[in-house]
Amino acid sequence: MSETTGRGVGSLLNRLFPEKRIFLKSEDTTRVVRLGPGQQIIAWTGGLALVVWMVTATSMVMIGLMTGSNLRDLAVNDRALYETRLNALAEERARRVAEAADARALYARALEKVSAQQDAMLDTHMALEEAHRGTEALRRLLVETLADRDRLARQIAVVKNDTPETETLALARTEAMLGYLTTALAETATDRDRLDGASSDATTEIARLRHEAKLAEEQADRIFSQLEDAVTVSMEPLERMFTQVGMPPDQILRQMRNRNTGQGGPLEPIAISSSGGEAYDPMAARANEILSHMEQIALFSAAAQTLPFAKPVKAGVRQTSGFGYRRDPIRGGTRLHSGMDWAGSYGTPIYATGDGVIVHAGWQSGYGRLVKIQHEFGVHTRYAHLSSMSVKVGQRVSRGDQIGAMGNSGRSTGTHLHYEVRVGEQPVNPQSYLKAARNVF
Repeated sequence: MSETTGRGVGSLLNRLFPEKRIFLKSEDTTRVVRLGPGQQIIAWTGGLALVVWMVTATSMVMIGLMTGSNLRDLAVNDRALYETRLNALAEERARRVAEAADARALYARALEKVSAQQDAMLDTHMALEEAHRGTEALRRLLVETLADRDRLARQIAVVKNDTPETETLALARTEAMLGYLTTALAETATDRDRLDGASSDATTEIARLRHEAKLAEEQADRIFSQLEDAVTVSMEPLERMFTQVGMPPDQILRQMRNRNTGQGGPLEPIAISSSGGEAYDPMAARANEILSHMEQIALFSAAAQTLPFAKPVKAGVRQTSGFGYRRDPIRGGTRLHSGMDWAGSYGTPIYATGDGVIVHAGWQSGYGRLVKIQHEFGVHTRYAHLSSMSVKVGQRVSRGDQIGAMGNSGRSTGTHLHYEVRVGEQPVNPQSYLKAARNVF
């Protein structure tokens, strides 16, 4: 049975792959190369495998190129979106600050008007009180004068026949006194009516000013609420960024205040006085709280500018090694890789990742051409294996300034940048700074 099957298979192979002869002719002889079914099957299998490998490899390369391009485009779009959002937030915050200043000015003017009207009303009430007292005194004087007139009239009646001259003089004096009192009473009544009208007008004006002050207070409350929300939105990412890299925000603020003690300008505390003396005002307290948070945002921003939150390369590069233990590519064995490696073209620009001072710019064993930048809070960065350096020791640089170019100097297997972040002399993972700043810058 097996022999029959074997003959059948052999017959099938002979039909599918008949024997082929290749004649190799030279000047003297002719050689014949016979290719049987087995040899043809091996040749076809090898060719097919080669074609499959080439198709697979080409597909993987194309997928890798498309994926890398998409990721770079996505990163660029995300960064542009974040920058747009930050710019819009900054403009909105500036606009809200201006509106808050206008609201405070309007509120202060309303308070001044109310205070002036209250003073005028108090003066009116005092004048009315004096007029009432004057009227009461004149009334008593008139009653006494009428009593004196009646008494004098009785006396005149008694002595009328004896002293006519005295009667005439007394009557004249009494009539003059009565005329003076009548005129004074009329003027007093007129003044009282005028003061009553002024008091009524002052009461109406005070009610109107109080209504305007209430509307201004409500508008200021809305503005302050929007400002408080904007400040909170700005503060939270900054605090979270420093926390993620192991730097307590309170410590950052304390150190920045100790370093920058100057104050002034629009961040001065607000004090609103009323009736000549300072008094607690809730609007002023909220404004001072917002100004305090804005000062903290400014200090956080200044501190973030000095720390290595940016990427040292901007061109199209690829990360070839991360932070941590790995196999040494030159000596073998497991060693701590104290930074991150990016491979790219020779001469690719290298940039400072934060503000600082150049403390080393030269050759160092293992690192090759090395630049060190000392930042704030005991942090410094290292940029190794450079092909050239464009800074010198003592020079102050800002984030984004070019400090050199990518190369292959020192202990290196190819053109790349070795980048380190150290706190004191202890290396930390640079990726933690890049991740922390991803949604902030």
